[in-house]
Amino acid sequence: GSPRPCMGQAVLKKCVKSSYGGLFTYYSRMYLARLSSTGSISDGESCERLKGLVPKQVQVCKRHVDMMDAVRRGARLAVDECQHQFRNRRWNCSMLDTQPIFGKVVTQGTREAAFVYAVSSASVAFEVTRACSSGELHKCGCDRSVYGSSPEGFQWSGCSDNIAYGVAFSASFVDVHERNKGSSPGRVLMNLHNNEAGRKAILNNMRVECKCHGVSGSCEVKTCWRAMPPFRVVGNILKERFDGATEAEPRRVGSTRVLVPKNPQFKPHTEEDLVYLEPSPDFCEQDPRSGVLGTAGRHCNKTSKAIDGCELMCCGRGFRTEQAQVVDRCGCRFHWCCYVRCKQCRRTVETHTCR
Repeated sequence: GSPRPCMGQAVLKKCVKSSYGGLFTYYSRMYLARLSSTGSISDGESCERLKGLVPKQVQVCKRHVDMMDAVRRGARLAVDECQHQFRNRRWNCSMLDTQPIFGKVVTQGTREAAFVYAVSSASVAFEVTRACSSGELHKCGCDRSVYGSSPEGFQWSGCSDNIAYGVAFSASFVDVHERNKGSSPGRVLMNLHNNEAGRKAILNNMRVECKCHGVSGSCEVKTCWRAMPPFRVVGNILKERFDGATEAEPRRVGSTRVLVPKNPQFKPHTEEDLVYLEPSPDFCEQDPRSGVLGTAGRHCNKTSKAIDGCELMCCGRGFRTEQAQVVDRCGCRFHWCCYVRCKQCRRTVETHTCR
C-alpha cells in the first residue's frame, strides 16, 4: 500500500531512511545529470538504463520512481553551479564523457572534492524540497508546522518550503554510500562532514517572504511563508567556504574518530565549514591519470592580477592574443507602430588564450 506520510523532522529522518534504504552511490547519482530534460526517469526501464547502479539500487529506483526526477534535477543543478562558481579558475568543473562528472579530482581528498560533495548534497535537498512545495510528490507537501501569528505581527500562510523533508531525504540519500565498508575512515568523515555543510548552507539561510493584503496595496494584513534562498546564493556561500576550507586529519578521541585541523594553531572548523585532507594539484598541466585537463587553450584576462589573469591561469607559459570582429545591434529606435529598427555596429575585440 501507499506509505504513511512523514510528519516532523525526527520522524521524517526515520521514515525516509526506511523508505529509501538502498540508495545511489555518488557517481551513480551524478550520472543522472547526464540525462536530458526530456529524458525523465518515469518508469522501470528508465531505472535499468542508469549506468553504475547495482541491482538493489535499480530496485529502489523502480519502487520510488517519482523521487528520481528531483534527484536528476539536483545532480544537473550541482554541475551547473559548480561550473559557474569555478568558471574563472584553473579547475573549472570540466566534464569528460570518459570519466565521472567532475573527473577523477573528486576521488582525492582535496578542497575541490569538498566543494563537489557539499554542492551535490545541497542540490538534492533543494530540488526535493522544491518538488514537495510544488505538489509534484505525493510523499510530501508544504511545511504545515509553520502557522499562526508571528511575534512580528504577521500571519504565517501560503506554502512554506518543507526544508526539513528535503534535508532529511538528502542525508539518507547522499550519505548512505559513505557508510559502506572499504572506504578510508578519514575520507568517510570528510565526505559526511561536507555533505552536511552543503545542507546547512540552505537550512541556515532560509528567508521569510511576505505579501501584503488590503485596499489599494495597503498592508493591513501581511501573510508570510518560509522560503529557500536561490541556489545561486547557496553556491556563493559554499564557494566562500571553499576559499576558507580547513585542512584536517582524522584523530581518535576516546572511542571515536574525528577530524581536527592539521595545523593545531588553527581554530576548529564548524558544521558549516568545508574540510579537506590533502592539498590540491596546481591543475596547470594535463594529467589524464588524475583527471586534470590543464589550462592550455583556456581564456584568460590580460589585465587581471587574480587567478583568472593570464599570468596565473596560464601558469607562466604565456598566452596567445587574437583579434576578432563582433557585430552588435546598436542605435535601436522604436517606430510607431510597432517595431524596433537597429543599426549594426562592428567592433574589434581581443581574446587571450593560454599556450
